[in-house]
Amino acid sequence: MLITPSHFVPLHAPQPGAQEHIFVFRGGALLVRESDLALPDEAACLALGVSLAESRAVGLLGQHYCRAVWVDASFTEPVAGFTFRPLRSLFGAIDDHLAAVAGRAFQIAEWSRTHRFCGACGGTMEALAGERCMRCTRCGHAAYPRISPAMMVLVKKGDAILLARNSASPNRRFSALAGFLEAGESVEDAVHREVFEEVGLRVRDLRYFGSQSWPFPHSLMIAFTAEWESGEIVVDGEEIAEARWFGPGDALPEFATGVSISGELIRGNLPRRTP
Repeated sequence: MLITPSHFVPLHAPQPGAQEHIFVFRGGALLVRESDLALPDEAACLALGVSLAESRAVGLLGQHYCRAVWVDASFTEPVAGFTFRPLRSLFGAIDDHLAAVAGRAFQIAEWSRTHRFCGACGGTMEALAGERCMRCTRCGHAAYPRISPAMMVLVKKGDAILLARNSASPNRRFSALAGFLEAGESVEDAVHREVFEEVGLRVRDLRYFGSQSWPFPHSLMIAFTAEWESGEIVVDGEEIAEARWFGPGDALPEFATGVSISGELIRGNLPRRTP
């Protein structure tokens, strides 16, 4: 599962050193060397025309100072053996610790990109020293990195688990049910609402499983298991295309890979026949 390593130290202020990791993003794609997927160093960034003037401190990964910067969508594809690769495609292809920090770096770069101007008055925003905050130079409005909490729940019925396929899934994989929290909801409220809206079931006995930062683009996934209480599966036909119970002996559909908490949630609760 994609987890920030315990030895990572977050930083709000620059701490340049002899060694560093520079995460350069264009949209959701990361700049890497084509031959070995290595990150560019400062010299390579300058040679490629990437300005580091507005780079943001991310933290320390071992002896490496990590910083993030973004380039505009119109930035041309670099030469000299570098290319932009979708961040998701690099999971499993680069070091897990580096991939986890890259996810954090992307969220910081995206926050910086989308808060150049104040959402309240249109004034210019500038980074505030000592914390992860952009403040308007005109009206003082403060903006912190956005985190969007989302619940995930694996519903269990006896020896079976419920898996569903999202209508928008490009790979047709199945997953546990998930959805974003609405204003004023608790996570538990969201679980009950989303399960009923998406598949028409009532659940009980919610149990916390774990959480994961998920940088697409700035989610916090909060996972539970729950027991079926009542109802028959009726998919909403909008978000959910298909949902069904999978019990012991049933062939499981393809589901999420190991970098996602969804895969961990399913693997940790595979159907087993009760003795």
